[in-house]
Amino acid sequence: VANEGGKHWTVNEVRALIRIWSDKNIQQQLEGTVRNKRIFEQVAARLQKFGIDRDWKQCRTKYKNLKHEYKSVKSAQDSGSTSKSMKFFNELDAILGHCTMEQASKSDNNESERPPEWTEAKSEKDSIG
Repeated sequence: VANEGGKHWTVNEVRALIRIWSDKNIQQQLEGTVRNKRIFEQVAARLQKFGIDRDWKQCRTKYKNLKHEYKSVKSAQDSGSTSKSMKFFNELDAILGHCTMEQASKSDNNESERPPEWTEAKSEKDSIG
């Protein structure tokens, strides 16, 4: 089923996206903000280095879809069902499995944290290498 994002993501493209997503820096930025266009522009730029031509909107859509699919598989598993599964579940579980609990406790006391805009600028240099 083609979505408005254009052509289907290949397995390698999704792997590359997950590899970038698994970067602690990217995860922290994504956790801290809803307005994440600039983060996905960085992600798209890093995919470009792998020879993958995706714009930030495609990256964000794929990220949201993977996250949604992961959550539905995870909740099915938590309720005892093993019939639901997905490709890349283990990779996503490594990224998302630990932060769901952390996020729940973090959201109670994150007033002390600095806004993500302050930390975004320094991460630009990390993505050059």
